[in-house]
Amino acid sequence: MTKAGSGKTAGKKSTRTVSGEGPVKVLLAEDEESFIEALVIGLTNEGFRVTVARDGNEAVQLFEETGPDIVLLDLMLPKMSGIDVCRTIRTRSQVPIIMVTAKGTEIDTVVALEVGADDYVTKPYRLRELVARMRAVLRRAPGGPESTDVSGNIEFGSDGIWESNGIKVDFDQRRVFVRGEEVHLRRKEFELLRLLVENSGRVLTRDVLIDRVWGTDYIGDTKTLDVHIKRLRSRIEADPSTPVLITTVRGVGYRFAAAGS
Repeated sequence: MTKAGSGKTAGKKSTRTVSGEGPVKVLLAEDEESFIEALVIGLTNEGFRVTVARDGNEAVQLFEETGPDIVLLDLMLPKMSGIDVCRTIRTRSQVPIIMVTAKGTEIDTVVALEVGADDYVTKPYRLRELVARMRAVLRRAPGGPESTDVSGNIEFGSDGIWESNGIKVDFDQRRVFVRGEEVHLRRKEFELLRLLVENSGRVLTRDVLIDRVWGTDYIGDTKTLDVHIKRLRSRIEADPSTPVLITTVRGVGYRFAAAGS
């Protein structure tokens, strides 16, 4: 176990937690020493406080012990894979997780996002790119400053509830009911649903959706968005293979149409 960095690096502005109390705590789950050394130095210089786990079992243990603000998780870890670590963390917390991997195939990306990762980066990468993505997902964390400034064309009741033909969304309580049954959405799934519902009937481009939900400095590709849309459809559509609520406008983006409208 290695702990490094207090966030008090000369000439650097400390990166604060979403609550504003102290530097952001990072759990780095990585087994390649060359990456560990470079990341600990680089992230410490950026104002983060880093704890290192060198295998999957240790990652789960240190997650429980340290309560990190964000997790950087290598896909290929000894003892327990990054995918299994991600699944385990997601049963306990919605802490932001960025998957860091040498693999770059589409299936690896999809699997990582399906089990709950917020984003991914592929080795080799630049520290600046990684830090930009870390700050983007931290801004979207519960309690963090909201970067989504949507101006929709749908008005909600004074109780913050929107309802249409079997779909009920309580935006104040962040609860969603489909045909009378409550469905549980992850943070970004809920923000996507909010944005789509608020702009019901309008086509929102992929760029707009990414900017509003992931932040304007997000530098990944659109596969992240597409996976989240697929996951959202699986939760609210009667038949996800033939979506009628969230429809694709080929080459442009997505449109939300309230059922029966």
